[in-house]
Amino acid sequence: MRRWMGLIAVGALVLGAADARAGDVEKGKQAYGKCKACHALEDGKTGIGPSLHGIFGRKAGSVPKFAYSKDMAALGLAWDDDSLRNYLRNPKQMVPNTKMVFAGITRDAELDDLLAYLKVATKPQ
Repeated sequence: MRRWMGLIAVGALVLGAADARAGDVEKGKQAYGKCKACHALEDGKTGIGPSLHGIFGRKAGSVPKFAYSKDMAALGLAWDDDSLRNYLRNPKQMVPNTKMVFAGITRDAELDDLLAYLKVATKPQ
């Protein structure tokens, strides 16, 4: 019986971790406030930073007509939850010569919320 209780507890922890990563879209919209001075959500609209439209699954450093740093252009990955989470936590650690001057988001819950919002707000129609 103890063995089963232990397995149930471990399963609950795993499920809890997955649920925690779901994020809150409304809170994520607020967190996006830190991004919107440089990044637009609309397709083709670049500013200081590239458009975030369609970012999930897009190759890093691939928005046309945006001048990326050499390190970002050479990163060679497609953006997903994990790569965006790592980058947004500490951009200069992941891409040392990135042009992004943003220091990062260290709170896991805020990252979860932001990613949840970006999945909705940047999805191609």
